[in-house]
Amino acid sequence: VQLQASGGGLVQAGDSLRLSCAASGRTLSGDDVMGWFRQAPGLEREFVAGVRWIGGRTYYPDSLKGRFTISRDIGKRTVYLQMNSLKPEDTAVYYCAGTSRIIYSNLGIPSSWHYWGQGTLVTVSS
Repeated sequence: VQLQASGGGLVQAGDSLRLSCAASGRTLSGDDVMGWFRQAPGLEREFVAGVRWIGGRTYYPDSLKGRFTISRDIGKRTVYLQMNSLKPEDTAVYYCAGTSRIIYSNLGIPSSWHYWGQGTLVTVSS
């Protein structure tokens, strides 16, 4: 599976932004989970959200529940990350990721995900 992320940019604090991740290659199935991570300079890659490709169940870390929403469009083979009330600390490179072999207790571990997009930069100014 190849992933292409887009939608990043420069926004002001309080603004909203939607990221997209287009998947290509093999057909995604019920084994697949798609997600987003982010990495700020000098920090480790952080899990932001995940969604089961079939069924649509979503997963978030407690710290981001309520502001970020992940969704997917099966027909377009695209995963979205809607980010609201953005803060300067949300500034990071955002990566989409996927896996067909997830252990759900390991969702937050980057090495548990097996294919990655190239990242898109989100900068939130104060």
